[in-house]
Amino acid sequence: MVKPAEVKNKIWRVIDILKWGEEYFQSKGFESPKQEIEWLLCDLLNYKRIDLYVQFEQPISRSDLDKLKAWIKRRTNREPLQYITGTTEFYGHKIKVNPHVLIPRPETERLVDVALHCIGNISSPNILEVGTGSGCIPIAIAGEKTDATITAIDVSADALTVAKDNAASNQVEHIQFVEMDFLNSVPHDTYDLLVSNPPYIPEAELDDTMIEVRDHEPRIALTDQQDGLSFYHRIAAKAINLVKPGGWIVLEVGLGSHQEKVKHIFQNMGFNQLEMIQDFNSDERVLKIQI
Repeated sequence: MVKPAEVKNKIWRVIDILKWGEEYFQSKGFESPKQEIEWLLCDLLNYKRIDLYVQFEQPISRSDLDKLKAWIKRRTNREPLQYITGTTEFYGHKIKVNPHVLIPRPETERLVDVALHCIGNISSPNILEVGTGSGCIPIAIAGEKTDATITAIDVSADALTVAKDNAASNQVEHIQFVEMDFLNSVPHDTYDLLVSNPPYIPEAELDDTMIEVRDHEPRIALTDQQDGLSFYHRIAAKAINLVKPGGWIVLEVGLGSHQEKVKHIFQNMGFNQLEMIQDFNSDERVLKIQI
């Protein structure tokens, strides 16, 4: 197998890098070694995956080889691919990410689907998002529901900087980003929809998550530093003043027993129009509540 240092000793084509990269990542114990190198090459060359196999004879420039070498070194330390390349895709939008924000998951696109369905017949809906992170959720909603007015809050000023940049680069307007600690303060407006993918991993379970998550993603976006239910209790307690009669709450929830725990929180607060909705993996991950 060719070693990383030998990358500089020859002219490398796309096909050479694909072959070498798959073998190298496999030797490092990655579950999907081919996808690892494909992802990095696509971002490096601004290719779609099919382009790698159409342009397989394309030589890689020396500067791109140096950049790729640095990326591979970071990836072997289990840094998430999205942080290495600086971008990911969510709901058809290119989203910039860094270690200040959670990496958007494909499963969260289902949260957006449900939110859009809830407000589909509402003209100029007023929307609150709790814990915006990269801004991917309000950007996705605003991109589809162009008459919406969205307030997106987060406790992290660094995350809000990323979110504002993403809104600008995606040319999405009508989103107001506000620094706010939702566990201690709430907006004074009322909304047609409250949507959130809050920190829900119990602190005691954080060490059991993947290395990429545990060691690289922002702890504040992963856990409430308690049992993973703090934000749901807070939303249930404040929703009657935040959400208009007939309005909606749409929340992402965790796996396992987390779903039922969250559902019981809202049932115990008197909410009875609840529906748990499956994501694209057939897991019940979205809780929809009508006020």
